[in-house]
Order: sequence, then C-alpha cells, then structure tokens
Amino acid sequence: MLDLVRTRGPISRVELAGLTGLTQAAISHAVRALLDEGLIRESGAKEWTGGKPRVMLTIDPAARCGVGVQLGEDWLVVVVTDARGDVVARTRVRGARDDAPPDVVAAVAHHVRTLLRVAGLPPERVVGVGLAVPGTLDLDAGAVLGSGTLGRWHGFPVRDALAEAVGLPVVLDNDATAAAIGEYWGGAGAGTAAHCTLYMGAGIGAGVVVGGAVLRGASGNTGPLGLMRLRRDAAGAGPVLEELAAPRAVVARARAAVAAGATTSARLSATGDPYADFGALATAAVQGDALALALVEESAEHVADAAVTLANLLDLDSLVLAGPSFSTAGSLYAQVVERRLDAEFQAAERHGVAVALSRHLADAAAVGAAALVLAEELGTLPRGARR
Repeated sequence: MLDLVRTRGPISRVELAGLTGLTQAAISHAVRALLDEGLIRESGAKEWTGGKPRVMLTIDPAARCGVGVQLGEDWLVVVVTDARGDVVARTRVRGARDDAPPDVVAAVAHHVRTLLRVAGLPPERVVGVGLAVPGTLDLDAGAVLGSGTLGRWHGFPVRDALAEAVGLPVVLDNDATAAAIGEYWGGAGAGTAAHCTLYMGAGIGAGVVVGGAVLRGASGNTGPLGLMRLRRDAAGAGPVLEELAAPRAVVARARAAVAAGATTSARLSATGDPYADFGALATAAVQGDALALALVEESAEHVADAAVTLANLLDLDSLVLAGPSFSTAGSLYAQVVERRLDAEFQAAERHGVAVALSRHLADAAAVGAAALVLAEELGTLPRGARR
C-alpha cells in the first residue's frame, strides 16, 4: 500500500482498492495506520468523478530520511534523501585510494554527522545508512571479500565499523546493485520487465532487476562486468573489460599517445590522478577534441560489448548508465550503446531496449544506497533485495 502511494501518488482510496483488489474496509484500515504513523498524508488535492470528491493521498517526504554512502577509489559520496528518494543534502570528496579503511570510515562518519546537522534533521526521522561498495562482498558478515579498486579493504568488516562510528544501523550492498535499486525506487525501472543499471566508477559493474526482483545469485555478488574477459590471445590470456574501458585504462592510453607525439586539448594532471585526468579527457571529448573523442568512443565500444551481451542474455527492455565516470561524457557512451543494441539485440522484433542516463548519474550508488535503507525500513524492498 505504501509503495503504491509512493510511486503513484497523489492517489485516492478508490484507486488503491482497484489496484490491490482489497475491500474498501481493508483499504481504510491500512490508510489509517499509515496516516497515524505519519508516513502518508492527505494532500489537499481532490478528484471529482461526478459524485463525492475523492481525497487524494501522498507520501510525506519528511516522514523518514535515509543516508546513502558511495565508497570508491575515485569518489566518496554521501547523500541524505527524503522518503521519496529526493536528495536534500550531499557531499562529494576524493575517494579512498590508498587510505587505511578505519581512517576512511572515520571520515565517512564525520561527513554523515555534518550533513545531518546541516540539514537540520531530527534523529528519529533518520532510519539508517546504506553503504554501496565495489567488489565481492560477504553480505552476511558485512565485509569486503575482494575489490579490484580497493585493495586494502580485503576482509574489512566495513558495515559494523561504520555502524559503530555513526551510531545508526547500516545496510551494505554492491555499488551497481545499489544504483539499480535506486532506479527502481525512483520509478525509472519500475515499469520494466527486465532492467539493468550499468555502473562505471573506478570499475565497471551491473545491477539487474527482473520482474521487480533484484537478481542476486547465490551470494549476492552478481554483475562484476569489469572482470569479463572479452578476448583471449593464443596463450589463453587477454585483458578484462576494466583494463580496456575503465578510467585508468583510458588515461593510460591518452598518456601513451601524448608521449608518442599526439596532441590534445585535455589538460592531464602533473600528479597522475587518473580520475581527474579522465574527467579532463571526457570534457575534451564532448568539446570535439580528436584524441579524447577517439579514446572515449573506444571505451564506449567496449562497454557496449558488455551491454549487448547482457541485453541478449537477460532479454532486457531497459538499460540505464550510471556512475561518476559517465557524468561528463555519458551522452557519448549512451549513443554508442544505443547504436550497438539497435544493430545487435536478438529480440529486436519483439521489443527494443530503452537506453538512458541515470538522473543521479555521478551519485547513483549513494542515492540507491539511501533507497535501500529506506525501503528496508518501510517494508518496500524490491523482491530479492536483502541486508
């Protein structure tokens, strides 16, 4: 009931009865309980149908708030969202890189406390913290088992460490899965049969929602696209997707080209920061710089290889690109992915695949992590999602 009000409100009690098949008495009881809890409210809007006007219901955005944390080598993002998933406060700083996990957790806790104080939110309205992390996770233990971009975090019990530091319950999930849940919570994937959020930060992953259920696999570690080996040499070796398409790979090729005499308008950093350099290349590519555009389009073709494989394997009808690495040149990536799907999607005679950029793009995993903790608190988790 709450999910229907959240996703379709303003909505009347009569419409709720029609959508759920419940009796008017059952609807009235459920609505009264949600009103008493302060989760929904009568909006003041009314719908006239020729008889008595119907009072419309809507979720109260201030009823609950969630914190989302996006932890990566590239960026650390903390957001606070209301019950509708709208961001009310955010901060974005340099990522974990080589910092010790306990130091990073302390920094995250500081940012969380600062945002909640600045937003002026009473503690009773904050339901908890959602934490999105790249890599292989032990969701039961709340630990990082391995991450190609956060090497120092192996075995670190990040969920419990953050919960102790902030004094709030913490829900842990993979960054790509969190981003996919955020798209579902925000309504972008709610009407699709098979949705994928392809996430690119420092690495590359995929979160999948099929028939309203998060695709989890046996341990909750689906979607490590960056480890997909797209081609092999005679010895059976070859690069994985992240070594071809992720920011570090693109920047390495740019620096090699410049060293060989190529020119570019992109200003590469003296410190060798791969994420600042990737941002500079992405900006130059959008502005038409020949070298930068060629490198970004090459990366996009590799991403499209993975997207086409996923779309054909899972019979997708929706694909969203999300993550900080799409924040500047995302439209270029989307164009390549859409062109390749138009040409290579096997079920094209039955349906297409809608390709879009996430509305939160650079902060998608943080917003999704906040949606995860809100959904768990409010009992509206997409099926298959779990702590």
